[in-house]
Amino acid sequence: MEYRTLGSSGAGVSALALGTMTFGAETDEKGAFAQLDRFVAAGGTLVDTADVYSAGVSEEIIGRWLAARPADITGRVEIASKGRFPMGDGPNDAGLSRRHLDRALDASLRRLGVDCIDLYQVHAWDPYTPVEETLRFLDDAVRRGRIHYVGLSNFTGWQLQKAVDVADFRGLARPVTLQPQYNLLAREIEWEITPACVSAGLGLLPWSPLGGGWLTGKYRRDELPTGATRLGEDPERGVEAYGRRSRVQRTWDVVDAVRAVAEEQGASMAQVSLAWLLGRPAVTSVILGARTLEQLEDNLGAADVRLTGEQVERLDAASDPGAADYPYGGPGVTQRGRNIRGGR
Repeated sequence: MEYRTLGSSGAGVSALALGTMTFGAETDEKGAFAQLDRFVAAGGTLVDTADVYSAGVSEEIIGRWLAARPADITGRVEIASKGRFPMGDGPNDAGLSRRHLDRALDASLRRLGVDCIDLYQVHAWDPYTPVEETLRFLDDAVRRGRIHYVGLSNFTGWQLQKAVDVADFRGLARPVTLQPQYNLLAREIEWEITPACVSAGLGLLPWSPLGGGWLTGKYRRDELPTGATRLGEDPERGVEAYGRRSRVQRTWDVVDAVRAVAEEQGASMAQVSLAWLLGRPAVTSVILGARTLEQLEDNLGAADVRLTGEQVERLDAASDPGAADYPYGGPGVTQRGRNIRGGR
């Protein structure tokens, strides 16, 4: 396992993170414990969750796992969680106000059974709360030892730049990471968000690195997904919906390019997709979102895949966000990747 700094902070984290959105929903507690054990055994350290994952059950499962394992194991684990979305029906049960975040953070600490969360991320922008109010609360939480570092999630370029500028101007705890959607099928963050993160020193923690399963090769043209997969259970699920992506030729160009490189590498398509993402600018840690232990085992193999420069160029070309049929439109940006510090 490779280790990188958490953005511009001095904390080291594993280049692959364990995402736990499936815990308590698609993955039961026994399966979640097995994933956590395997992840740590492979050298993984960063575990990502959120209060809204299974309405708090994900954090509770992680808390029970932490309590059941010896300190020499749990002491290596860094917990990242998030707050912002509704956990109740009241008018202050959502958002980035001091009132909501104070209660949300306390509840997350209780569910996790810890005194301090290593990386506390605001889960999305809140247009109703002044940025300074949010940042002052997070700064207070750092000073009181309730969190170690501040992170952002799902912010646009201007939003993250505003947060960084206000923090710097007011002398408040500065965000060190941004968690966006990023994969070979969704590269629009390269137009504005990646350059902003590079400039401000924020590390990227990409979610959905396999495009909801598209980059594993499990879906076929003109075959509506069926069976025990996310799109098999709901073909119209969110940004990765089958109809939305299957109609775009670029989707199949990317899948074909990944398949070809995987055959050359003797690796799975998932491993190639993750290895490509590990080499992108500003990426600190890629969040794995496995439903099963077998999927996690395969994903962890990405740490051993070394793509050649020519293979990276082919993947870049196939997934070029400047392509005419790119679903988001906009200018194309192709950049070769680098680590925040050291490594490949």
